[in-house]
Amino acid sequence: MIRSIASNVLTFLIIALAAASGVIFWGQRTFVAQGPLEQAICLRVAPGDSMGAVAQRLEAQDAVSHATLFRVGANYSGRSGDLKFGNYLVAAGSSMDEIIDVVTRGGQSTCGAEVNFRVGVTAISAVARELNPVTGRYEEVASYDPAAEEIAIPAAFTELVNSDAIPRYRVTLAEGVTSWQVRDALQRIDILEGEIADVPAEGSLSPDSYEVQPGDTRASVIERMQIAQENVLAAAWAERADDLPVDSPEELLVLASLIEKETGVAAERAQVASVFVNRLRQGIRLQTDPAVIYGVTNGEGVLGRGLRRSELDTPTPYNTYTIDALPPTPIANPGRNAIAAAANPDETPYIFFVADGTGGHAFAVTLSEHNANVARWREIEARRNQ
Repeated sequence: MIRSIASNVLTFLIIALAAASGVIFWGQRTFVAQGPLEQAICLRVAPGDSMGAVAQRLEAQDAVSHATLFRVGANYSGRSGDLKFGNYLVAAGSSMDEIIDVVTRGGQSTCGAEVNFRVGVTAISAVARELNPVTGRYEEVASYDPAAEEIAIPAAFTELVNSDAIPRYRVTLAEGVTSWQVRDALQRIDILEGEIADVPAEGSLSPDSYEVQPGDTRASVIERMQIAQENVLAAAWAERADDLPVDSPEELLVLASLIEKETGVAAERAQVASVFVNRLRQGIRLQTDPAVIYGVTNGEGVLGRGLRRSELDTPTPYNTYTIDALPPTPIANPGRNAIAAAANPDETPYIFFVADGTGGHAFAVTLSEHNANVARWREIEARRNQ
């Protein structure tokens, strides 16, 4: 009798152990297997959310098949306490393991809303966009001009910012903006705090996109831009071509700013750089209008008209028609590509260039070639003005 009971207990334990092993095996496979989500979703993890609450939300959206298994898997892998709030793009078919990695890895939100303060050469704008999880593309919701005399913030913009979307904020500098323009723009961005006492040194800010948070100080944003530019300039100076007619990283930055303001065509930068380098080597004045304009405006806004003859004839430290070398400072904040072009210009015989009507330039070696290019450009201008 006792043997029979012991045998039955042992059989039960073996069956129970086998069943448990089967459950564990099933759980492990299900945890890493492709999930049931058919279309990507944007998952919001709010401050204070638990992994259990997130699991229930995912199950309700058919992103996971078993909320309990999701939570147990997070506990078992030691990640249940690493939940980071934000908005996260969950791709179709994501496994539970992949989703947990997304919501515990941290970093910037990967979906939801974003507000981008764009600082351009001629204008600034605040643009609110929201990610469509199905297309994977940000779609503009609303925008406004922070520099307008009477700022009209669209209701859709305010609703998005004040919603549960946890917007990501960015400040994006266009290549060629001046430091005065950056300072002026940052002072108009109301999520930032503090004042910028002085205009940062011209050329010291790296055109790029910077993530910011409400409450960040304007001074801290400027410091990040300066550190980024220092790193870009140091790397370019270390890899510069031999025998450049500049003696320091500071002079390289001045040259890069001239290149930046002369062309918006990426493929041309190294050619424009070659013209300036050839002129410096041959002792020919640079004769670049953007430098003259900087001497007129001091970088404070846009001239908004053509240069007058008197301005071309009046000597200033930035009038490259009257000075024999580089201006004393940069005339804008050049981007990394313009700095790279200044450090490694093309090898060309060109010493002239003029607009060609396509957005680019026509280059020339001799004055007669250049004059012919200028004549063609004036014909194009005349036709456009008819």
